Amino acid sequence: MAQATVTSSTTRVPGGRRKKALKRHGFAGFLFTAPFMVLFLALFIAPLIYALYLSLYREQLVGGNAFVGLDNYTEGLKDKAFTDGVKRVALFMIVQVPIMLVLALVFALIIDSGKVVFARLYRVGFFVPYAVPTVIAALMWGFLYGRDFGPIADVADKLGATPPNFLGEDLMLWSIANVSTWTFTGYNMIIFYAALRAIPAELYEAAAVDGAGAFRTALYIKLPLLRPAILLCTIFSVIGSFQLFAEPRVFYDIAPQVIGKSYTPNLYVYNLAFADQRLNYAAALSFLLGAVVFVVSFIVMRISARQEVRS
Repeated sequence: MAQATVTSSTTRVPGGRRKKALKRHGFAGFLFTAPFMVLFLALFIAPLIYALYLSLYREQLVGGNAFVGLDNYTEGLKDKAFTDGVKRVALFMIVQVPIMLVLALVFALIIDSGKVVFARLYRVGFFVPYAVPTVIAALMWGFLYGRDFGPIADVADKLGATPPNFLGEDLMLWSIANVSTWTFTGYNMIIFYAALRAIPAELYEAAAVDGAGAFRTALYIKLPLLRPAILLCTIFSVIGSFQLFAEPRVFYDIAPQVIGKSYTPNLYVYNLAFADQRLNYAAALSFLLGAVVFVVSFIVMRISARQEVRS
């Protein structure tokens, strides 16, 4: 009986200590996350709530802001400048994102093959464009695109040819797409390469035993296991496409007759807020654009999930 009592007490004491230890660790974890939560609430949630508040009001000539409910949103849905900008970046996304991701995937597979000399140097070289600020990259490519200056114009002049008008209305969107592809291909390649390096070597050994070559190994082992990384890069690229701002803003100063103030939704919102001082309407358009990005991202994820189930 005494033995049973001792055993019972010894089993209860560690349990109480464990609960106290968990409470201490939980409080310590809260202290570690508190700075992030404070900054997150102050710099993200609070501005988001304030922007939502602004979007429900409209500034009047007399009486200040007046509550208008969803009028700013209905006006935004009918705003041709906004809808045309959304269609333009949607076309940009449909063309540019697949090209960029395919290039990044091919480069990652080549470097991961182990048959490339100085592979580490190539990795750094592909990543360098991402380290260049977007504004600097746009200025650099704007200089290259110039018909009256820059190396492309010089080569065309020496050949007696007329260089393409990269900053004209027909090619402007694709000139911007080229800048984005140059900038972000290396970034996505690094993500793909990191995912490739995480694949267990046993799978490659089993494929080699079965007589699979490099192409079949990439097709049946590497690509299926890269699907999470591909989905991640696709979602990021879709969001980035709808947030297109720096490149058209720089090219606006170079070719204002081609790029108007509403060339992309973000550029339009920027000009409405800071040039026209229509903060309420700009806030409503920002939420509409966020809704578009959410819907498109959700569709991409659903398509990816269905393909995963089928495979």
